[in-house]
Amino acid sequence: MFNSDGMHVLDVQSGHRKLVITVETEAAVTGCPSCGDVATGHGRRRVRAADAPCFGVAVLLIWLKRVWRCVETDCPQLTWSETHELVGTRAVLTSRAVVWAVDALAHDDTTVSALARHLRVDWHTLWRAIKADATDRISRPGRLTGVRTLGVDEHIWRPGQFRANERAVTSMVDLTRDADGRLHARLLDVRPGRSGTVYAGWLGEQTKDFIDAVEHAALDPFRGYANAIRDELPDAVAVLDAFHVVRLGTQALDEVRRRVQQDTLGHRGMKHDPLYKIRGLLRHGVENLTERQITKLNTCLEAGDPDWAVTVAWQCYQQLRQAYATKGKAGREIAEKIIASFPSCPIPEVARLGRTLRQWRQQVLAYFDTSGVSNGGTEAINLLIEKTRRLAHGFRNFNNYRLRILLVADGSRDYRRQ
Repeated sequence: MFNSDGMHVLDVQSGHRKLVITVETEAAVTGCPSCGDVATGHGRRRVRAADAPCFGVAVLLIWLKRVWRCVETDCPQLTWSETHELVGTRAVLTSRAVVWAVDALAHDDTTVSALARHLRVDWHTLWRAIKADATDRISRPGRLTGVRTLGVDEHIWRPGQFRANERAVTSMVDLTRDADGRLHARLLDVRPGRSGTVYAGWLGEQTKDFIDAVEHAALDPFRGYANAIRDELPDAVAVLDAFHVVRLGTQALDEVRRRVQQDTLGHRGMKHDPLYKIRGLLRHGVENLTERQITKLNTCLEAGDPDWAVTVAWQCYQQLRQAYATKGKAGREIAEKIIASFPSCPIPEVARLGRTLRQWRQQVLAYFDTSGVSNGGTEAINLLIEKTRRLAHGFRNFNNYRLRILLVADGSRDYRRQ
């Protein structure tokens, strides 16, 4: 049950909220590391180390560590201690306990303080061991291989009264699908700051094989990221995220509704105002509305939209949704009509949306040519990051934050099948 090669259990006792296990190695004879002569015993040392929990309680391992002495008088090696992979030199945690803790952080949505409580050790003691193991994991060769679709996004890692470049980070995510078409998004790295320079700097540090392997690059409508992709990934197809395109349409529709509200009633939306009543329904797809909701929508538009501005903006928004709901060539044709017609719309908010889409025309249409590449997996990674930050009640040290989120979002979690 102890499951450690080269060691056997001598004694097991139940202490105060912990299990005390005394062990020793099976080596009875060893040679001197300098001259090779058979060594003789020179006593034992009691080495104490916290092991992975067992039976729901903490485990304290007591290793009766052999001390050897060379009997050769001319040998420069006097005494030495035996070694074992389970307990490193001067370690207070077994290697098994460290692996248990790192795996728990990666898969179980827990915190370092909770794991330290289970192991009955100090937070700093556990974090030092986790930090060393996590650094080895994210530094292993080949971790960045196989990336064919690359996503980029930003998020706030340290909210508060800090400058923008101290609050935001840029995250790079692998959005490559497997042979079955499933997406296993994984976080590749994060860098302080939110700018195209940060993204281009990270891309510039990667190997030529990594750059050549990237076929698609998903991004939000931020020109800095687009410039970085243009300069550092010249052979990759840049794809504007569908969610953010539709959100631009939602923002335009909301701006039209608020403007008409002010023009007709002279105040912000209130509980009984017609347009304010349907502010949520306007954002829904018409295909998802019930007959009762459609009736309410028509009634409120007739009462609160005398010039049909909100109605036209709503129809434009529905066209934008329809383009992404329609796959393949038909969806691309709808998107091309939208890009061609929206800039000339008499409603200024819709015309501005059309000009934005025209500026991003190539990236918008690339969505339909790449079987729907999007930044959805990047947003899923952001949810894991936010959960980690919330569980930890925030971070002050960026390096610790980076290690924690790279563990959580490394893509090793089991794929959830329905």
